[in-house]
Amino acid sequence: MEKLLSSLNDKQIEAVTTTEGPLLVLAGAGSGKTTVLVNRIAYIIAKHRVSPYNILAITFTNKAAKEMKDRITNLLGNVSDGMWIGTFHSVCVRILRTTIDLLGYTRDFVIYDGADTKTLLKDCLKELDLDEKNFPIRNVSSVISSAKNDMMEPDTFEREYKNDYRMNIISRIYKLYQAKLRANNALDFDDIILFTVKILSQNPDVLMKYQSRFEYVLVDEYQDTNNTQYNLIKLLSDGYRNICVVGDDDQSIYKFRGANINNILNFQDDFQNAKVIRLEQNYRSTQTILNAANTVIDNNRERMGKNLWTDNGEGKKITAYTGTNEYDEGKFIANKIKEHCNAGGKYSDCAVLYRTNAQSRVIEEMLMRSSVPYRVLAGLRFYDRKEIKDIIAYLRLIHNPHDDLSLKRIINEPKRKIGNATVEKAQRLANENNCGVFDIICMADTFPELKSAAQRLKDFAALMVGLITKKDNMKLSEFVKKVMDQTGYLGSLTAEQSIENQTRIDNLEEFMSVVSEFESSPDYNGTLSELLENISLVSDLDALDEDIDSAVLMTIHSAKGLEFPVVFLAGFEEGLFPGLRSMGDDEDLEEERRLCYVAITRAKEELYLTKTHSRTIFGRTSPARASRFFDEIPKEYLDEQEDKPSIFERAQNKIGISYIPPTRTQSKHSYDDEKTEIDFKAGDRVLHRKFGEGTIISAQAFGSDAILQINFDSIGQKQLMAAFAKLKKIKKG
Repeated sequence: MEKLLSSLNDKQIEAVTTTEGPLLVLAGAGSGKTTVLVNRIAYIIAKHRVSPYNILAITFTNKAAKEMKDRITNLLGNVSDGMWIGTFHSVCVRILRTTIDLLGYTRDFVIYDGADTKTLLKDCLKELDLDEKNFPIRNVSSVISSAKNDMMEPDTFEREYKNDYRMNIISRIYKLYQAKLRANNALDFDDIILFTVKILSQNPDVLMKYQSRFEYVLVDEYQDTNNTQYNLIKLLSDGYRNICVVGDDDQSIYKFRGANINNILNFQDDFQNAKVIRLEQNYRSTQTILNAANTVIDNNRERMGKNLWTDNGEGKKITAYTGTNEYDEGKFIANKIKEHCNAGGKYSDCAVLYRTNAQSRVIEEMLMRSSVPYRVLAGLRFYDRKEIKDIIAYLRLIHNPHDDLSLKRIINEPKRKIGNATVEKAQRLANENNCGVFDIICMADTFPELKSAAQRLKDFAALMVGLITKKDNMKLSEFVKKVMDQTGYLGSLTAEQSIENQTRIDNLEEFMSVVSEFESSPDYNGTLSELLENISLVSDLDALDEDIDSAVLMTIHSAKGLEFPVVFLAGFEEGLFPGLRSMGDDEDLEEERRLCYVAITRAKEELYLTKTHSRTIFGRTSPARASRFFDEIPKEYLDEQEDKPSIFERAQNKIGISYIPPTRTQSKHSYDDEKTEIDFKAGDRVLHRKFGEGTIISAQAFGSDAILQINFDSIGQKQLMAAFAKLKKIKKG
């Protein structure tokens, strides 16, 4: 027994040995909560001679459950075989396999995944003669899921929203959806927990069976539980009341998934005579990093309170870097990662965290330019995201109507009632006639095989032909926006008010930033073919093997539970982190601050906070201001660094020209290294590769360069830097 406790600190020992009655272990980041859970189970078995059969341990992931089993086995041997250790869903399925007949199902029920439920909801809309544009599947699914997590079955939901027109219609969908599930003897993921709670609540004999069995109940990540999960835990533990939950109110960041922070905040009210033990010793980070995390989270009012400390030493100060723009930020991150590796570290030591996926695009480009290997975790590379690939497929088809691959990707995206069977028929006809699929759909009414879908196919072809005729007659950014609008792609996303779709819209707006930056570059003519070629140079660098040494990029949400020696927190600015949508709501703002706390405490040795003077994101360029969370960190913990704009960059800002760093296809030399001869004066006729011929109106010296005011014959006046414009003099003035 002494050996079991010898490696634990005093508070961990108290948490392990306090076995009777309700217990909340408030475990700060990096405080060894898994160690406490595993040793507590081993202690209960060894000290109290409790059978593993009488212990229930609930986690949130299969990985966590497996780790717990393995560690208990290492401590006590194969005692975990008779113990229930699993996720909420796996535990409930075990109960339902022997009890679900009480609800009129048979025990060989099936579980529908997300794709299955989507198909079933589509059938419901069709049967109810409802338009999916007015009732998007994802939105309806989200409403139904929320209802189930609040223990609201169809009849209750209908009564609750009888005076709300839209929700009343959704209640009809919900009722039909559940009827179809029952007819198929199927459950969705929300039903698994909901039905278990229902059976336990309505059948005292079943409840007593499980309450009698589970003498000790342990729950991990309690701050992430929703209302249904809370009810399940309460029911199962009310027999012996030996309930131990481990969690951290300061790391509750999943409100959007239904998590209810009040479950952990109100634990002492919900479980009478509950004891609270705080684990505040951190084994992960330096004290400087912890001091920053402590001071930030202390600004939240809805918290139980704790103060992290460590024996790891003070460590380095936190580097707070301010760049001119997001490209400087990305370059700084890339350089620091290379410095770390040159000093003997590994790329995989480094993690770049950001609040929104749209931020990754510029960071990815700068890492690639610096030859820093990286991979994106719990997400996709910017150009691999579905919405970006869809829009690129549209542009490729417009550029080349014979691109059958792109056509197949988007012919029914958004939905146009053109199914796979129809596309397969068109492909077969194209093969027989030795032509492209687009050629076939343009004359779909001449093929009997396509008769039923002929009009829809011709409508799509007409849409594409109309866009093809416009591609060379419009400014590129305006044309890409028109493609998003006229194809209905953007409209299909805005019609559905969901977090997922808002993220997709944000990514499309970021894609517009790509187009605008490309369009502004004097090294390109701004044509569609050049844009597609430029994108290919970036997106063709496929995802790297996860086994190789590479830096990792991810959202802060995805980083929870992970740790890295070196962490970069990018975009530490108001409106980005915290986001604009959270600023008007105190609860949302506190959750954003908890997210910041999570981000800071991922760092073990070095932490970098990066921000910019101005940022282009979601298609807009605007001045950037430091995050309020940055202002909450005392200056004594910071080493503040700033990248002063160069003379060239200040000139561009002064005359309103956006700075676009060289792309992979541009010169590898910096602008300061180029030996362009500056010899222009008013009256000179010049030729620009993009803007054509023009006359210089004025030439103002600026350091070793010159600011030129040029009246171009085709587009009017422009201001350019002489060294950057690469003008050819046609005639002296």
